[in-house]
Amino acid sequence: MSKSPTKQYDLAIIGSGSAAFSTAIHAVSLGAQVVLIEQGTIGGTCVNVGCVPSKALLAGAEARHGALTQPFPGISTQAGPVDMGALIGGKSELVEGLRRDKYEDLAKAYGFPVIQGVATFGVDGTLRVHHQGGVDGGEEIRADQYVIATGAMPSIPAIPGLSSVKYLTSTTAMELKELPSRLMVIGANAVGLEQAQLFSHLGAKVTIVEVRDRVAPFEEPEISAMLERVLVEEGVEVLTGSSIKGITQVGGQIHIELTRLGETRTLTGDALLVATGRMPNTTSLGLEHVGVALGPRGEVVVDDQLRTTNPKIFAAGDVTGAPQFVYVAGQHGTIVADNALRDAGRKVDYRTLPRVTFTTPQVASVGLTDEGAVAAGYRCDCRVLELSSVPRALVNRDTRGLVKIVADGETGVVLGIHLLANGAADAILAGVYALEANFTVDKLASIWAPYLTMSEAIRLGAQSFTRDVGMLSCCAS
Repeated sequence: MSKSPTKQYDLAIIGSGSAAFSTAIHAVSLGAQVVLIEQGTIGGTCVNVGCVPSKALLAGAEARHGALTQPFPGISTQAGPVDMGALIGGKSELVEGLRRDKYEDLAKAYGFPVIQGVATFGVDGTLRVHHQGGVDGGEEIRADQYVIATGAMPSIPAIPGLSSVKYLTSTTAMELKELPSRLMVIGANAVGLEQAQLFSHLGAKVTIVEVRDRVAPFEEPEISAMLERVLVEEGVEVLTGSSIKGITQVGGQIHIELTRLGETRTLTGDALLVATGRMPNTTSLGLEHVGVALGPRGEVVVDDQLRTTNPKIFAAGDVTGAPQFVYVAGQHGTIVADNALRDAGRKVDYRTLPRVTFTTPQVASVGLTDEGAVAAGYRCDCRVLELSSVPRALVNRDTRGLVKIVADGETGVVLGIHLLANGAADAILAGVYALEANFTVDKLASIWAPYLTMSEAIRLGAQSFTRDVGMLSCCAS
């Protein structure tokens, strides 16, 4: 067969997730000729196997759990066994619709092609796309600038015996057609906690195994302690500070041998979920041929303008080792397009980046932790207010949670806001604005806050710096 002609673009983007689409859409708006190359399913992690399906399933699980545990007198609710096939089917239908509306149709509307195939840089610096089943060596693509936006994949730790057992990842767990009776989860950061509580609320018996000494290890210790208490009260077994010695499988049963607090024990379950983080997708790209440096976790090394060590190649999203949030990927995309096509010099600033873990109650944070503030050289002044002093939580009959505010002890400027509460994911936006505006705790304590909202908890937390908030009435100033 004849060799496919080389195609020339202003911008060639490897990947088709949030970072890639954000880059492409903004680049097209600037008048650029753009192409995307995707080796798997269009849409990347978020819509296919990440935030959209996981939050859809979490919402369903919480609806069932709420029916079983609602706290209001005079109201009776119940919930039966879960039809996992129907639940997963509904999730899949939602994902397919959003993938079509937000990715496939958008690519057509903006007029950029999405080529299916594996993209690899050659020794001559050109980009070749190898099509599945192709016999002509694929097609060659040339561009003035390139963007690597290949995302990340589940990271699997080197645990003895793990490779010989049938384990789940956060991707495959959301395709189960039958509910496990006993699920073991390795990892207690955001994904592990969300998935553990998801299956617990659906009716599985769940055990969490974590090597660190607390769940949610990157959040404030007060949040970790209270969230663990919530999980345990709901029936989840939490084994922090554990060292896994080996994993075996006999028939349909998986066994984890571990040591904890100087004792050895064996866990047994019919399913194992490995939720130990995600690692950047950089294999098969041939980056060594074009001088693109990688970091210790395989992430593409970028500067604050998202340019790699090759001046013609940029990177965006999870593949850079940046915080793995879809809104980070989206902002990366617009920055990359501006910098690659207009040399705009735009920089990434994570100072007021919020993060959310969608457990029940939710964890939401922005800014520095107590420990982070001290490490940065501040004389830290902190306050913790439990939700028993927040009217919204009282009327909800759910006071599981707290707000913690971290401030500069010299100036009173707010450095960090941390929430554990139902509604924290929405309320944290107020914290983002407060940090963007460099509010002091006095300012934060004096601004308007609507009564009987969870965002009011932030204002009450600020007021606790100067007085005992206690049980504030609706007339408190």
